[in-house]
Amino acid sequence: MGNKKLTVVLFIIYLLALNWLVLFKLQFSFDQITRVRVINLIPLNGSVFSEVYNNIRIFVPFGIYICMLKSNWSFKKKLLSFFGLTLAFEVIQYVLAIGISDITDILANTLGGLIGIGIYEILFKIFKHRTNKFINLLALVLTSFVLLFIIFIFKRHRILFM
Repeated sequence: MGNKKLTVVLFIIYLLALNWLVLFKLQFSFDQITRVRVINLIPLNGSVFSEVYNNIRIFVPFGIYICMLKSNWSFKKKLLSFFGLTLAFEVIQYVLAIGISDITDILANTLGGLIGIGIYEILFKIFKHRTNKFINLLALVLTSFVLLFIIFIFKRHRILFM
């Protein structure tokens, strides 16, 4: 598989996992999701450090993938992609009443994407033209572990509820 195709496949898997994490809170059915419709427009109001940290962390790969797939995009366009996706997640959570729509999440997720850009730039200074190959290899290994973990959880979940 070509390097660019591998990047696209890994990015799609990442986006699916991101949707499952952000929108469905790693649940297997809508019945298990707490139904709430709340908007918080005050940054860091009631936020727990670990939640903010995790929101930053889960969007770092998005910044890296955007750099790999859209290297010709301006910094502003990349920033708008993080912001736009996060805003979409928050709107969907509100509309479907499946989570708290929080400005802190938008800020933290956008910061995670920016950190991803920074990590990509650092790796590019080190690996030059081999950067995407290096990231793809690392992402392939990590994605494989995550998929195995999800399969393990799914099998365990099915056993518990059969």
